[in-house]
Amino acid sequence: MFLRIADHLVHCVVEGPADAPALLLLHSIGTTLHVWDPQAPALARCFRLIRPDLRGHGLSGVTPGEYTMRGLAQDAAALLDAFGIARAHVAGLSIGGRIAQQLAADAPERVASLLLVDTALEFPDPVTWKARIAAVRAEGTQVLADAVMPRWVVHPEAPSGEGLRQMLLRTDRIGYAAAAAALRDAHPEEVRGRIRAPTTIIVGEHDPAVPLAATEALRDAIPGAQLIVLPGMNHIPNYEAAEALTAAMLAHLEAQPVTGH
Repeated sequence: MFLRIADHLVHCVVEGPADAPALLLLHSIGTTLHVWDPQAPALARCFRLIRPDLRGHGLSGVTPGEYTMRGLAQDAAALLDAFGIARAHVAGLSIGGRIAQQLAADAPERVASLLLVDTALEFPDPVTWKARIAAVRAEGTQVLADAVMPRWVVHPEAPSGEGLRQMLLRTDRIGYAAAAAALRDAHPEEVRGRIRAPTTIIVGEHDPAVPLAATEALRDAIPGAQLIVLPGMNHIPNYEAAEALTAAMLAHLEAQPVTGH
């Protein structure tokens, strides 16, 4: 479905029982809501699943200027408002996980729990992000594909790897660059010490974008957070470790008290 929220058009998929607890899924930079396709059927059995394309991605609108984590978190809150959802579990992959952290820090009453997948408090270094932003603005996301895909997945040549590559190639250059600016400017101080939601952190063992040390720093910044490492996986485990990721997400969600929506 499509909704116009504030200054942009939002594309999202809503699945699951209308009266079930809400679960918001936020995807990574350069992908779309379809990155969660392997997890959606199991999650939608017991949750009202809301999967948006982030601003500047997929079929959602592209707005000019640089995006910020706070602004993207406000997009998430506005989407929940549009569906009349006061409180939701929030899962995020990569930038989606950092947006989820920002939402939990800025609007803790909106977040029942957090599932943070291959994400961190910050994504250094700014110089690299500036170069990537300039390259994408000039040449499009194809300039990144050959370097990025082996970082995202263990088997870029597999059909799922090719599918992720197509998501990247079809991401609007302005939207990607704007979201990359949010990653460039993300600072730990914006969220550290401000998150109290029950949290499970999941990371690929060999994720080059979010090394284990960065994941441990995230765990240590959130009281009571649990850390699960997916053996042999890289930055986007949704397809290559589909069953393990889904099981970890369900275990976290089943351990949470029933919440309103």
